[in-house]
Amino acid sequence: MKLLIVESPAKAKTISKYLDGKFTVKASVGHIRDLPKNNKKAIDIEGGFIPHYEISKGKEKVVAEIKKLAAKADEIYLATDPDREGEAIAWHIAQAAGIKKPQRVVFHEITKDAVLEAIQHPRDIDDNLKQAQEARRVLDRLVGYDLSGIIWKKVRYGLSAGRVQSPALRIIMEREREIRAFISHKFWIITADLENSLGRKSANSASGGGGVSDTSGGKFKLPFICTEEPTDFKEVEKILVLGKKGAWKVLDIKETEVKRSPRPPFITSTLQQAASSRLGFAPSKTMGIAQKLYEDGLITYMRTDSTTLSKVAVGQIAGLVENKFGKNYLQIRTFARKSKNAQEAHEAIRPTHFAHEMAGSNEEQKKLYRLIWRRTVASQMADANTLRTKILANINDSEKVATDDSIPDFSVNGSRILFDGWYAADPAARQEDVELPKMTTGDALSLIEIKTEEKSTEPPGRYSEAGLVKELEKRGIGRPSTYASIIKTIVDRGYVEKQNKALVPTDTGDVVSSFLEANFMDYISDSFTAEMEDKLDDIAQGKAEYKKTLKDYYTPLAKEVRAKEKLAKATDLGKAPSEFKCPLCGGPMIIKLGRSGKFMSCEKFPECTGARTNEGKELEGPKETGEKCPTCEKGMLVERDGKFGRFIACNNYPKCKFIKKDAELERQNSTGVACPICKKGFMMERKGRFGPFFSCSNYPDCKYIIKTRPTGEICSYARETGPCPALMMLGTKTIPERCSDKFCPNHNPHKLGK
Repeated sequence: MKLLIVESPAKAKTISKYLDGKFTVKASVGHIRDLPKNNKKAIDIEGGFIPHYEISKGKEKVVAEIKKLAAKADEIYLATDPDREGEAIAWHIAQAAGIKKPQRVVFHEITKDAVLEAIQHPRDIDDNLKQAQEARRVLDRLVGYDLSGIIWKKVRYGLSAGRVQSPALRIIMEREREIRAFISHKFWIITADLENSLGRKSANSASGGGGVSDTSGGKFKLPFICTEEPTDFKEVEKILVLGKKGAWKVLDIKETEVKRSPRPPFITSTLQQAASSRLGFAPSKTMGIAQKLYEDGLITYMRTDSTTLSKVAVGQIAGLVENKFGKNYLQIRTFARKSKNAQEAHEAIRPTHFAHEMAGSNEEQKKLYRLIWRRTVASQMADANTLRTKILANINDSEKVATDDSIPDFSVNGSRILFDGWYAADPAARQEDVELPKMTTGDALSLIEIKTEEKSTEPPGRYSEAGLVKELEKRGIGRPSTYASIIKTIVDRGYVEKQNKALVPTDTGDVVSSFLEANFMDYISDSFTAEMEDKLDDIAQGKAEYKKTLKDYYTPLAKEVRAKEKLAKATDLGKAPSEFKCPLCGGPMIIKLGRSGKFMSCEKFPECTGARTNEGKELEGPKETGEKCPTCEKGMLVERDGKFGRFIACNNYPKCKFIKKDAELERQNSTGVACPICKKGFMMERKGRFGPFFSCSNYPDCKYIIKTRPTGEICSYARETGPCPALMMLGTKTIPERCSDKFCPNHNPHKLGK
């Protein structure tokens, strides 16, 4: 028996068809081993940064099945993904299953030819690639563990820092500080709508978008914009007065042919950027969709930093371009490496076949596939040739020296396509073209209207996800496989919020980044982080040694962390504005960081509990109940605002951690629906890190949780079979009934054949 082990069940199913039953194909479902959560047991630092792995929770059955199959197999092939992560997974499978002489095969596309070709050329597991992945994993754990530990002590418990996520957060915060420091200035845009008096008309003129418009008699109205943007309104008034009096004419016409070359085929970062800007997909979503396309054999491997195309792919594209567009559209190209460590054995992200412009099992897959198809085909096509035209107009002669009666030139821009070239394959990349009417220098123009619009200079824009990926790539922070997870981490941690397409730092993100910048800037700087990425690449290429690289990086960091243990808490963020006094004692206030962001607290806290929001609104503090604490017998019980709403606790917290269940407070948050599990409690609305949820009031004795508001109605599946405890049905346009309990088969009616 021959055994082939891959990562994905979907990939296993596809590959199994290609091998005609000659192989048993088994999926590991990603990683099977990882470092334990307890850092002291995870890595032996003194022994040389030796990691101690354990079987990942839930993977015991998978490992047992692989062991069983491996014992019966004559030949064992490990066909995990063709990157460092895949190499490490292959090594872990061999170690966990006791496979002594596995054969490593890689394929960059899931097609029959590629799979059969790879099996004919097996190799050993690349220990350098495995060590590079291991170094990254160990380093990230150590840095995260140490920096997170000091942030817990100096900022707030439960926060985290990371070797790559912290530099990404710093980049976002640097832009935010630029925005805060920005001082806006007023300026005016002046537009003169001018009409060509001679009535010349271009045969192929375009209209729309405020550009050229055909008026009666074949005349064209053109919006000429003042080439200067005055900041003094007196200057604006002067231009308006003189513009209305003067006789306008064409001063100059400049025509320039501009060639625009196609972009290289997609690599991981550029795919994420294009999918974000064109399709509105988050990087993590893009990678998930691309993974499915890869597993279904529709595209090549989606984690790559190489723009190389194989000879087979170039040949397919050449045939397609000649047949679909014509020989004059074809231009075979090679592109320079974008990354100095790009793995040329990899290809760019491309379709495995080019016969169809659209493929995929759902609309999102089809959109992403078409984007990849168009970019790849366009990369082997001729330049687009555009004629750009700029017409200058004024009431003055061009040679006239500036006087009190002169005004700045006004201009209008347009362009037309002379040869569409690669735009024919990727029309969405083409910019809007406004073709101008045929004019000559000296032509008279009639003023229809001259108007002005007040504007203000804008601060630099916040990063979008695509913009941040581009910035990280430019600075050498992270690698193709990590960009999506970096963004997801800082969003999930609550350091950054997505507002429309912009990444906006939260108060917590601001404080965490500021603390790290003030105390560990050397370790989260661009240069240091990029150099570390290069050293990891050196390990992968056998140019650097695992133990020395980690020691050189981690030893000074650990020393620095120990030295910062005496720092003051970073939650006190300075004095509050003097106009805001404590609502209880009238004293001065300071700004602090709480779980919900920044707020103002009385300087005398805990003696005085007066508080205000960051905007100055009075906050309701702890409310005394008049009861003594039954645990410490020193404190008094008070009502407080907590993460999950109001609760009753000892005012001697944190020395005393007594919390009392209060029937009235629970009733206020109750939905009135009895818990279907314990039958004793009732479902309460609570607030969590990822938004509101509903759980049993009998927690922790009963831990039943649902995401949607319960109605008390049992789902239809439960009525028939009984096992489902869910309390809610959701009506949608496509699915009449869907249970709110994700563990109920009726949560996904497709499982029931609906």
